[in-house]
Amino acid sequence: QVRLVEFGGGRVQPGTSLTLSCVASGRHIMFSDMDWYREAPGKGREFVARIYAGGDTDYTEFARGRFTISKDDAKETVYLQMNNLKSEDTAVYYCTFRGTAYWGQGTQVTVSS
Repeated sequence: QVRLVEFGGGRVQPGTSLTLSCVASGRHIMFSDMDWYREAPGKGREFVARIYAGGDTDYTEFARGRFTISKDDAKETVYLQMNNLKSEDTAVYYCTFRGTAYWGQGTQVTVSS
């Protein structure tokens, strides 16, 4: 059974940093492209970042320069380091195996002063 579990969210102040983790089981991340998405209140789910199986990365415009996606294949874990957080980054963050129906339950990030 494939499972993804995200954690590391929380309530933080603007300008601070947070690192999210996504632990996979039932399917190896080293053979998969892994994505982070987010869903803000009243908005649809939007792409944040991707790490390819080989380690290359892609970011959406708002994430480039502030967020860093990385992974540890041995730990079956994908990370999303988020710096200089803004109120508009408030959302539930999800990870997924790219192009599949496997999603985690999400972790809430709230950026507020």
